Amino acid sequence: MSGAAALGAIRADIRALHAYPVAPAVGLVKLDMMENPYTLPADLAHSLGQHLGAIALNRYPPGEPVAFKRRLARHAGLPEASALLLGNGSDELIHLIILACAHTEAVVLSPWPSFSMYRVSSLLDRCRFVGVDLRPDFSLDVPAMLDAIQTQRPSVIFLSQPNNPTGNLFDPGSIESILDAAPGLVVIDEAYLPFAQQTWVGALAQRPGLLVLRTLSKLGLAGLRLGYLCGAPQLIGQLDKVRPPFNVNVLTLAAVDFLLEHFGVLDQQAAQVRADRARLQAQLASIPGIEVFDSAANFLLLRVANAADVFANLLQRGILIKDVSAVHELLHNCLRVTVGTPAENARFLEALRASLGQVGK
Repeated sequence: MSGAAALGAIRADIRALHAYPVAPAVGLVKLDMMENPYTLPADLAHSLGQHLGAIALNRYPPGEPVAFKRRLARHAGLPEASALLLGNGSDELIHLIILACAHTEAVVLSPWPSFSMYRVSSLLDRCRFVGVDLRPDFSLDVPAMLDAIQTQRPSVIFLSQPNNPTGNLFDPGSIESILDAAPGLVVIDEAYLPFAQQTWVGALAQRPGLLVLRTLSKLGLAGLRLGYLCGAPQLIGQLDKVRPPFNVNVLTLAAVDFLLEHFGVLDQQAAQVRADRARLQAQLASIPGIEVFDSAANFLLLRVANAADVFANLLQRGILIKDVSAVHELLHNCLRVTVGTPAENARFLEALRASLGQVGK
């Protein structure tokens, strides 16, 4: 078989896609992926390493880690009548939700711009994705959302709360309107819960079609890749049928189980990031030529005159952020920067001021 014939076996829409971009970051101040900039304290990291050293790597993970899920549910503040589904990061859970609902002419709907994997997973699972433009201030266009729900009858609606890449929280009343109108599932993605400190898990008992999606990645455990989905037991039970067996590895389960007793450390780091976010936002707002937007996440969105040039200049100065200006017309000339350590934020600000001066010449 020729190379062309072999490639022809791949779906045409897959061949047309681009792989998820992960920029190389060796030697750079890495402020592009919304990671917690702080590592575990040395003594805790050492204890964790000893704990993981005793894990039997020759055995598969448990098919149903009941005790672990019970402890995680308590930590998450999950209502008694709800259940959990674990995933290899929230990305896998987004895929599983869509896969379980995929059928001919199935529609996935989300405000737009938002998290790219809602759209990517829809395409991979052969669902039609519908993005409803946000208002210019990045708030929900409720009439447009309700009209799209009425005409498109989506199987799944994703609401990123707070939204990525804009950083803002949507109005609770607007979300209630969408929940009232939705004919299928509504997934509220709380990836940035440690920084927003607002949750919808309390509504699960009254909203049988509501799912709350979370991840431990932003809190400081991105390398472990653990996401979890909260919802009614009957609904979680159906979604569990499309979950691959052993999808969460033993080291992840053991590490998180161990760290549940030490989450106070991660909560303190999140509080530090929230304080640093406010400080960084004020510093950015004081720089002429920058518009910085309010954020409830661990990143800030800012608009400059020549985003692509500023991004490239920052990269030359050893600072990696994210250029989102081509994602959507509402993000024209916008850059997204993760809140780093105070030292990293200071280096970013210094490089940004120099880049603005260089680009403006």
